[in-house]
Amino acid sequence: IQFYISLPSVLLRVLFSIEFPIESKDKLTGKCYKSKLGTFRLLVGDIRLLLYMKLYIYEIMLLCYLISISECPEITGNLHPPSILSLLQTHYIGILKERDPSGSRVVFYRIAQWDPQIFTAYDLFRVSIMLSELIIREPDTQRNGVKTIFDLQGWKFAHAFQITPAVIRKIAFVLTDGFPLKVRGIHLIREPLIFYHVFNLIKHFLSEKVKARIHLHGNNFTHGLQRHFPASLLPEEYNGEAGPFEEFSKGLIDLLMESTDYLQSISLLA
Repeated sequence: IQFYISLPSVLLRVLFSIEFPIESKDKLTGKCYKSKLGTFRLLVGDIRLLLYMKLYIYEIMLLCYLISISECPEITGNLHPPSILSLLQTHYIGILKERDPSGSRVVFYRIAQWDPQIFTAYDLFRVSIMLSELIIREPDTQRNGVKTIFDLQGWKFAHAFQITPAVIRKIAFVLTDGFPLKVRGIHLIREPLIFYHVFNLIKHFLSEKVKARIHLHGNNFTHGLQRHFPASLLPEEYNGEAGPFEEFSKGLIDLLMESTDYLQSISLLA
């Protein structure tokens, strides 16, 4: 398989600059292990096995990433923030100003702001991919991953019709293997009954690890949500103390717009 893409430099830096803990009793050999991704010095002792395992894991991660972006041109083919500015200005999505107590970035989605007559599910997915490409460059996010909050109030049949089997498979692939960003938690609030049909279809494609990280909070979400995210981090609209949601959304818009050149440079159409 050949991939004609521009690989984000952050992923290359992660792959070529892996650091492994070395105990004082371990000594460096003069030997190196050559992988498709680079040359790595091996250590004497039991740590050698760990090195081989990690090298293999990172090669698999890279292959999954390449497959995911090459098979999703609707999403990765045009990473150009100005093209989805009108969607961003609906305040559909925002990012919390601070990390959560575990160090994760937290992204907030509001389904009621999504008009499926104007924007497709692929438009929404493309916004998420662009944001992911930016925050994965942060060392803290590489270590602690990302968590998401979905406010599903306003979910209608028109939204459900957008989530086709093809979209579901791509969402599941990105959540499980397709992107080098750890999803540490998925929180759903105010989910209506008609949402569960789509939710059950998506769950079918998810790993048990990802399923275990999904939290359903319902309409009385305040207590459950604040067990994971302190009120000091949440927007006022969700019984938080960190200001209106519009501020969270504006911060994300500024981040994306300032990064237009970078995102265009890694787009499949660049």
